[in-house]
Amino acid sequence: MPVTDILKFNVENHIATITLNQPETRNSISEHEMIDAIVSACDELNKNQNIRVAILTGAGSAFCSGGNVKDMRDKKGMFAGSSDELADNYRNGIQRIPLALSQVEIPLIAAVNGPAVGAGCDLTCMCDIRIASNKAKFAESFIKVGIIPGDGGAWFLPRIVGISRASQMALTGQMIDAQTALQWNLVSEVVEHDDLLKRANELAQQISSNPPQVIRATKRLLKLGQTIDLPELLNESANVQAQMHATEDHIEAVNAFLEKRPPNFKGQ
Repeated sequence: MPVTDILKFNVENHIATITLNQPETRNSISEHEMIDAIVSACDELNKNQNIRVAILTGAGSAFCSGGNVKDMRDKKGMFAGSSDELADNYRNGIQRIPLALSQVEIPLIAAVNGPAVGAGCDLTCMCDIRIASNKAKFAESFIKVGIIPGDGGAWFLPRIVGISRASQMALTGQMIDAQTALQWNLVSEVVEHDDLLKRANELAQQISSNPPQVIRATKRLLKLGQTIDLPELLNESANVQAQMHATEDHIEAVNAFLEKRPPNFKGQ
């Protein structure tokens, strides 16, 4: 993908690390340049078959502050225009992020290094796995600035924490700490702040050590299982499983298991 100052994209050992890099705005994501950069990164994750898993994190003390509140005040950028223009700004702006992330074929790990507020909280929910620094905080805080979750938060959050917790977060706008997020199943782990990226990479390596075709297929089935009934999922699983049995990586995995040696997967 094109090099950009506002979003860092690094690939090493089949793991992509994507860093929101606007610490001066606490990594807000409502600017057109940042939206374009995130969408471009999603495209690269799908095109680059060398990448098997991705980590998303933020530079500086915050993970992501969501929409730029100063731009809201000044009616700038995506917050400018009439009601009709604003609706189109959302559709053609920040709503491109959940649509792009929903199409990413590989697992996404949110390494939440600090506050994830508003659309920043929703951004974590767009990832498959969330781990948090003990300095992380979460708030579905749109109501505090007089707006609703315009980026899909009302779809993502209840699916993760349940409708009662999601309602509590969205209707109060309260900030919760990392331990509360863990108790509410918003994150799966909380680690010491300085160990966050180390742990995220350990988890990414555990995932990336598996056959790349199976990684993508497993993620797709997990997502599909949330929207279709059991008979449909079983049918699709049978079709996908037949494809997996025909791969060279399946044969390599079985032989490595029986021979008690590390496998060497080639994505074939």
